[in-house]
Amino acid sequence: MKSTITIERLRVMKREGEKIASLTAYDAGFARILNQAGVEMLLVGDSLGMVLHGEQNTLRVTVDEMVYHTRQVARGSGSSFVLADMPFMSYATPGQAMANAGRLVGEGGAHMVKLEGAAWLCDTVEQLSTRGIPVCAHLGLTPQWVNKFSGYRVQGRTPEAARVILADARSLESAGAEMLVLESVPAALAQQITGAVTMPVIGIGAGLDCDGQVLVLHDLLGITEHAPRASRNFMEGVGDIRSAVQAYVRAVKERTFPGPENSFT
Repeated sequence: MKSTITIERLRVMKREGEKIASLTAYDAGFARILNQAGVEMLLVGDSLGMVLHGEQNTLRVTVDEMVYHTRQVARGSGSSFVLADMPFMSYATPGQAMANAGRLVGEGGAHMVKLEGAAWLCDTVEQLSTRGIPVCAHLGLTPQWVNKFSGYRVQGRTPEAARVILADARSLESAGAEMLVLESVPAALAQQITGAVTMPVIGIGAGLDCDGQVLVLHDLLGITEHAPRASRNFMEGVGDIRSAVQAYVRAVKERTFPGPENSFT
């Protein structure tokens, strides 16, 4: 029987240089396949608004929907760690964050919640953490900010922007964040941030040197019509979904994914 993946186990993997393989999951059936294929962390992403509901962005996803899908994933997760996104405007204030994160953990069965945003979230992160709700921060391209960013654009390319993201990562860790997702930032910046914090750093479009990688499951399976640069279709050349997921896990562990074509400078 595989040992259960915990926050402490993920920290040990970072310290020992073992890459963390993560994928999005939205139901019990896929959660079970991913767990059996060796995926350490399942992200119940608000990306479900796009890949399941057909929306143009993630902004219409509700807390009720996230609780529903998190509960399904938790049922099939086996030994995998379950991380749940907090949807748009569900953590605008610390009190709002506490109530909604409590639902994702208590009703949904998440082991940790993820919030998109910079150092302005430090008070919220501290309050959640001190009350027993582990927090994953999310920096770089934050999809809930799509209207502010005028689209899905690489972040941190100028020296000043890179400095701010690094400072935000340090501040969020000091506030109690225990994991960080870095999305669509230059690989060199991701490497710098990964070395500057003790919490595990999970990359998507952030180069090879993060402590682990995450992809949207539908991108990995080649279902997405216009897959982002950060992804790779692992269904090519294999016979079934389980084999595709196993190929992804191997590629992450062996540092053959992401390649330069999946990263940014």
